[in-house]
Amino acid sequence: MGSAHRPTTVPILGREDAIVVDPNIWGLYVAYDLLKNVPSSTYLLITDTNLHDIYVPPFQVAFEDAAASLRADTRLLTYQVPPGETSKSRTMKAAVEDWMLSEERNPPCDTKTVIIALGGGVIGDSIGFVAATFKRGIRFVQVPTSLLAMVDSSIGGKTAIDTPAGKNLIGAFWQPSRIYIDLQFLNSLPTREFINGMAEVIKTAAIWNEEAFRSLESNASRLMEAIKEPPNVGRDRLSGVRDILKNAILSSVRVKAHIVSSDEREGGLRNLLNFGHSIGHAIEGILAPQILHGECVAVGMHLEAVLARFLGVLDGGAVARLTNCLAAYELPTSLQDQTLRIRSANKHCSVNQLLTVMGVDKKNDGKKKRIVLLAGIGRTHELQANVVPDRDIRVILSSGIKVSSGVPKTLRVSCTPPGSKSISNRALLLAALGNGTCRIRNLLHSDDTEVMMNALTKLQGASFTWEEDGRVLAVKGHGGHLQASAEDLYLGNAGTASRFLTSVAVLAKPTTHSSSILTGNARMKQRPIGSLVDALRRNGADITYMKQAGESSYVEKTNEDLEKKYGHCLPLRIQASGGMEGGDISLDAKESSQYVSSILMCAPRAKQPVTLRMVGGPPISQPYIDMTSAMMAAFGVEVIRSRTEEHTYHIPQADYQNPIDYTIESDASSATYPLAIAAISGITCTVPNIGSASLQGDAQFAVKVLEPMGCTVSQNKNSTTVTGPPIGTLKPIEQVDMTTMTDAFLTASVLCAVAQNAKGNPTTRIVGIANQQKKECERITAMKEQLAGFGVTCRLWPSGAHSPDGIEIDGIDYNNLKKPFEGVRCYDDHRVAMSFSVLASIAPHGALIRERECVGKTWPGWWDTLRQTFNVDMDGVELELPIDHPTDLSRKSIFLIGMRGAGKTTAGRWAGSILRRPFVDLDLQLEEETGQKIPQIIKESGWAGFRAKELGILQRVFREKSEDHVFACGGGIVESPEARKLLVEYHKSGGSVILIQRDIEDIMAYLQIDKSRPAYEDDMRGVWERRKHWYIECCSYQHYSRRISTNSLGQALQDLERFLNTVTGKQQCLKEIRRKDRSFFVSLTVPDVAAAIEVLPEVVVGTDAVELRIDLLEDASNPQRPPSLDFIANQVAILRGSTSLPIIFTVRTHSQGGRFPDDALEEVFELYRLALRLGVDFLDIQISSFPESVLHAVSSAKRHTKIIASHHDPKGTLSWKDGSWIQYYNKALMYSDVVKLVGVAASQRTNLEILQFKQWALGAHDSPVIAINMGREGQLSRIQNEFLTPVSHPALPFKAAPGQLSAAQIRTALSLHGIIKPKKFFLFGKPIDQSRSPALHNALFGETGLPHEYGLYETDNAAELDQILKSEDFGGASVTIPLKLDIIPFLDTVTKDAQIIGAVNTITVDGARSSNQHPGHFLTGRNTDWQGIKLTLDNAGAQVSTGQSALVIGGGGTARAAIYSLHTMGYSPLYILGRSASRLQDVVSSFPSDYDLQIITDLVDIDRIRLPTVAIGTIPADKPIEPTMQKVLGHVFQASINSLPLQGVDKVILLEMAYKPAVTPLMTLAFEAGWMIIPGLEVLAAQGCYQFDAWTGITPLFAKARDAVMIGS
Repeated sequence: MGSAHRPTTVPILGREDAIVVDPNIWGLYVAYDLLKNVPSSTYLLITDTNLHDIYVPPFQVAFEDAAASLRADTRLLTYQVPPGETSKSRTMKAAVEDWMLSEERNPPCDTKTVIIALGGGVIGDSIGFVAATFKRGIRFVQVPTSLLAMVDSSIGGKTAIDTPAGKNLIGAFWQPSRIYIDLQFLNSLPTREFINGMAEVIKTAAIWNEEAFRSLESNASRLMEAIKEPPNVGRDRLSGVRDILKNAILSSVRVKAHIVSSDEREGGLRNLLNFGHSIGHAIEGILAPQILHGECVAVGMHLEAVLARFLGVLDGGAVARLTNCLAAYELPTSLQDQTLRIRSANKHCSVNQLLTVMGVDKKNDGKKKRIVLLAGIGRTHELQANVVPDRDIRVILSSGIKVSSGVPKTLRVSCTPPGSKSISNRALLLAALGNGTCRIRNLLHSDDTEVMMNALTKLQGASFTWEEDGRVLAVKGHGGHLQASAEDLYLGNAGTASRFLTSVAVLAKPTTHSSSILTGNARMKQRPIGSLVDALRRNGADITYMKQAGESSYVEKTNEDLEKKYGHCLPLRIQASGGMEGGDISLDAKESSQYVSSILMCAPRAKQPVTLRMVGGPPISQPYIDMTSAMMAAFGVEVIRSRTEEHTYHIPQADYQNPIDYTIESDASSATYPLAIAAISGITCTVPNIGSASLQGDAQFAVKVLEPMGCTVSQNKNSTTVTGPPIGTLKPIEQVDMTTMTDAFLTASVLCAVAQNAKGNPTTRIVGIANQQKKECERITAMKEQLAGFGVTCRLWPSGAHSPDGIEIDGIDYNNLKKPFEGVRCYDDHRVAMSFSVLASIAPHGALIRERECVGKTWPGWWDTLRQTFNVDMDGVELELPIDHPTDLSRKSIFLIGMRGAGKTTAGRWAGSILRRPFVDLDLQLEEETGQKIPQIIKESGWAGFRAKELGILQRVFREKSEDHVFACGGGIVESPEARKLLVEYHKSGGSVILIQRDIEDIMAYLQIDKSRPAYEDDMRGVWERRKHWYIECCSYQHYSRRISTNSLGQALQDLERFLNTVTGKQQCLKEIRRKDRSFFVSLTVPDVAAAIEVLPEVVVGTDAVELRIDLLEDASNPQRPPSLDFIANQVAILRGSTSLPIIFTVRTHSQGGRFPDDALEEVFELYRLALRLGVDFLDIQISSFPESVLHAVSSAKRHTKIIASHHDPKGTLSWKDGSWIQYYNKALMYSDVVKLVGVAASQRTNLEILQFKQWALGAHDSPVIAINMGREGQLSRIQNEFLTPVSHPALPFKAAPGQLSAAQIRTALSLHGIIKPKKFFLFGKPIDQSRSPALHNALFGETGLPHEYGLYETDNAAELDQILKSEDFGGASVTIPLKLDIIPFLDTVTKDAQIIGAVNTITVDGARSSNQHPGHFLTGRNTDWQGIKLTLDNAGAQVSTGQSALVIGGGGTARAAIYSLHTMGYSPLYILGRSASRLQDVVSSFPSDYDLQIITDLVDIDRIRLPTVAIGTIPADKPIEPTMQKVLGHVFQASINSLPLQGVDKVILLEMAYKPAVTPLMTLAFEAGWMIIPGLEVLAAQGCYQFDAWTGITPLFAKARDAVMIGS
């Protein structure tokens, strides 16, 4: 080989050149080296199908050249395996071995063969195991292509395959002869895979080499910049970091090689390589494959480091360094990491699950879990894993912590709290603004300081390097030369950072960005910052209050926003201006002293000297201002406090000069907690570095609070010692002013909770703490509420004040402290958590502290201190549900917009009725308030004046009635830019703005009639075209109203109700479908839904949803162009009005098997947005067609629409068995509620493979999966699929996909396979021989493909039915006279409607439940008679409006069902007429009074009744009508006909419940009067449909049921 360059080699197990590390060695170098140093007559190169075409052909050429050059008699064979973890199996191993042994190899492979394993960990592990076992072991070499394999799996000789019982359970130690690590492979490695491997690089540095770890810390930004470049085989993305990366990898390789050489077979030392893996592997066992190995190990490393700290073997600084380093490489450190949650589709890792999986770790000692514990960066606690009890592990894994009572009474302890948060944040900022390097000691390692460091880094303000094992932070300041940040400065809930950085961001200079965005979490967006912003603005700073409009997208707050409670809060957009103008600055500092400190520290960088004046009274927390001044002096700038002007400071222009060293004083607020434990438990505690000379106001806590409460306090300049009185003898303080130590009031509060006075007054009043209502939470209120859980009474002080300044606490005996029912809610506030842990330490029952990790803000190791220093017992508690739930957006008011004449007022009234909310028409409200009609307003004030008044009302209702209302806006509301802005921001914040839309031609026709509003200035069509895009911009939803007749108003109301139920989340269709054993959706293939309305009811029978294929639609009025959005909206409206089934909105492109153009992705995206506005139930999105940003945008905007993420492979390029579908499954999981994968069946075997894939998928995650194969061969997969199988129907023009079946065909096939078992159904009663029920139900069973049978069982004795009811094949029954009451004792339960009616006519069977009476199933009695009556009247066009009455003729059981049905429909009053007055009175008495039942007895009653529009006859038809009844009926029938014009209806209806004779006397009487007659067989068919639905879950076609009843009747 001609190259003079010799690659780097690393020895292992005594072989000097065994590991080769360098770029560009794959090819000639590897070929020559193999032929010379690992000689063989046969080399077998095995790789996966993804890598083969890229790397194998060039190597074959190089190998042939090398062999020819060396005159070697050898051959190179190649073999490909499928990619992915599924190849790491017995099946794949056997396939490789059989191939090697085959005579086709000519000759077969033998003991001299050398295998070359080219690939990642899967290839290396599995092919290495092949080498270990083939002919008792042959040589092999590793050529890792992923970073993870380079630094981990390729080194050490571990080989294995996976089994169903777990990963790597069958394998062997088999050392490779060579390991070739070609760094050039990393050029093509995807970013996520690269980062995945960095976890192992960080791991080896963390356990063995601090210098390597420091290099990883300092080079993180450079490496990540290269890693995040898109991978490209032909371009060297790593050229700028080649040496850094090589050194990092070499360091990792050397560590592993050294450890393996010392302990090849894992006797102890090699366990160190499993740091992070004990917990990480458990996480991986639950979240893989969606979460990668390195990502799981990163979380594991953080948690195991926290565990080491908890056990007292690791310093908190080292934990912070490790966590920061992992975060710098964008690796997760928590199971709550947002990216991890998205990728795992929010899959939950329960503590019990994690501990169970950890229980099978190979490092364990029997049942004892062994975990590698760090002692510092670069070293472990022992040179092996340590046994750690489950109880300690549970504490670290749990979200809550149970603190038990019992501090040992004899304790005398010294406790050093972390560095002061206040001083730490100031020191970081001053050092960043200064020149030179400052080494900061005792810096607080917390969330707050991390936030400050991250923000200063993004502003290019400083560089940070950890030294001395994390105990020292070296800050290299950039002298105040900051740059605007391209990334948002996300501050979490760090209030100090937010105040300081507001001024700091003004110092920045513009670069590619002219401004910086400061933002935070939800609570931060409620914390005030207005006074500071006002002061900076007055000094020339350009700062704008913003609000989030999307991910990293912001809009400026409106004046209305600013007037709201949290208007003057983050987010802020701060223009980079290179510093404040300087000069005189006035500041209101009553809310926070941090405002003062913020300006003070930045003032030396102003453009002229600054004089800072406090206005509005003295600033709060003066000691913190003094602290800032003192620290500025330490960094070289003297602040001069005015001697002539009160609360005024003079700050010169100056450069900060960083001291070489600066030591952070312990946090005085945090020091109150250990001192409080001493006070409350009667022990002695010394805090060694907080004394009377402290810069911090809270240092006074011991003297001003604890001493008056009865503690012995000894304080000198540098330390404080507290000895508490005997437990239970703390004394209350009448009043304590904590103005100078406000953060400590929470600690004082828990002490006062158990303080009592021998004189009888146990009350302590704490004052001067008003600012605490505006901290991490409303702290005064929080303490009152959480102390109440312990049985302690508190009052906000002063009573009735708008904003409290204090709290009164009535102390109780500590023995009487109650156990808080749900534990202590911490509001994500560290001080709440730590304060209540003090109280829990003496509470008889202890206490559960929720949100364990929130103490990380200021004292991450607080729980460790509580355990190690104070011997407090504690247990981890997993909280399944958070105590605080997100804001309920469903109560937000609904605003309707749209053109005049679109139906907003009607829709608004209906919506108000449906949602039970007041409805307000804003046009009418404007007229009412002005006392003028709108035309008159316009005439007097002009259009501009009218629009101003209209806007004013809109602004007011947004402010005053933002919840629980429905508003209809004027048609022109969108003409006003201010109104549009209001509406847009409202719907972006989660509110509902619904566009009521109607065909413009219909609107124009309507407006020709309606003269109540002024005429448009322009033509109506022109107005519509102008406003159309404004309407779309302003709305969150769009409801298309179809043209309907007066008779169809009921249908329109139902359409709107379904729409509202969907968009408000009331209808949970996915949950309902998932409850079914099998479900289907029918794929419509019609070009126009309107043209298919006649067949739609038949097509959807037996399905659970209907798919509207947008790509198959055609607009007949414009066939040459794709359908418009309006046309599609109308199609959805027609479909919604034609079926009650959920709608699936699908756009399928050519490459996915549809007709929509592949290059029209923007149009598809627009259709997706339309679907979400239309509030469809399901939206199918193609995951392979769009970038992740688009998929995220759609899934983020979905609200209550469920996403089906789909991928179709119509060309059959993917295989279910080789793992190639997994990438699509994983991607679909991230964005969906349902995963849909559609392949092509090459053979019947493919259907078996898809079953195995689904079994794996459903075992890995709970998300429902649709997985099927297209084509005739794939029909079996459709039969096997259980959830939402796509089906067709013979009445459709064609099938949506090859091989599609109908739902009936699938049920028939399932019946033939014995999956749907035949059941027996009956009619019970006597006489029943003439019943049409068998004909009805057997016809429906046949239509739907079900194998069941319906027969008659004639009896009048319910006891005879006992054995039938218990039989295994009993499916259900109809019940008629005389058993409708007698059957009830033989059932397990009866529905409410059947109870009210007093009769059961249907029995349903629940096979998933069991009862003592019916082992194996559960029987429910129902009544479907009333439903049949309702459906029959609905079908006949019965119109119910307010004030319409109905008449029931008869007083038997059927009459009761009629009464219930009519009441449900809304008729009132209900009149009842019969022969027996006493029987009628019994009926009336048995119903609730709101049924408004009234008895008619004779003609005299006719004059007082409201004439009915519907009558239901329930009297026997085989006898003449009793004469008096006949007279009354005749009069009622005739009078009702005569009153039709007054009733507002066009017909009156008699429903005759008797079946025979065909024409009854009652029918004749009504017909002669002019009534519409409906025979009882219609009800039999209708109630039969409901019975069938109750038994099978299938809603049958009423026409089919009717035909079955009528034919032959």
